[in-house]
Amino acid sequence: MTRVPKVIPEALSIEQRKVHDMIVSTRQGGEIRGPFAIWIRNANLAAAANQMGNAVRLEGKLDAKLFELIILIVARQWSAEYEWFAHAKDAVRVGLDPAIVEAIRTHRVPHFVNAEETMVYEMMRELIETKELSDATYARALDMFGIDLVMEIVTVAGFYTLVAMMLKAFNAPVPDNVRPFD
Repeated sequence: MTRVPKVIPEALSIEQRKVHDMIVSTRQGGEIRGPFAIWIRNANLAAAANQMGNAVRLEGKLDAKLFELIILIVARQWSAEYEWFAHAKDAVRVGLDPAIVEAIRTHRVPHFVNAEETMVYEMMRELIETKELSDATYARALDMFGIDLVMEIVTVAGFYTLVAMMLKAFNAPVPDNVRPFD
């Protein structure tokens, strides 16, 4: 059961409502869900998280498949069901192979045919497992993506780790009680 009551827009303060409307304007469905349903209780945090999220989600230069791949790796690492629910379909929609999505969901190493996807997967796994990025992996990533995209890859992973932590700490509900990891 969620630890934070559902957002009722009419009950929000003027400041919260302003941030609420800003967040809703870039999302489908017209309501705040997931981590933003938690953050909205602190308008400053919600606005800052929204700004960071939009910087990587809407203004980033990273290929959409790679963006979604990063999120799925982080979501699975944290078993963040809402995060997975919100991004697994998007990953397939933007062209990530469903077999890769399923492999990540079931804790198997995916079979990649795309070198960039392989590199992102290796970077994420190394960062998650060792808490570092080796010089060799960094050099390969830098050669493949350049410094700006390497920074963006790590930023996406960091932001969606923050999202996963919020979702897990506050037991954010998944629509229709979907349980992707059961």
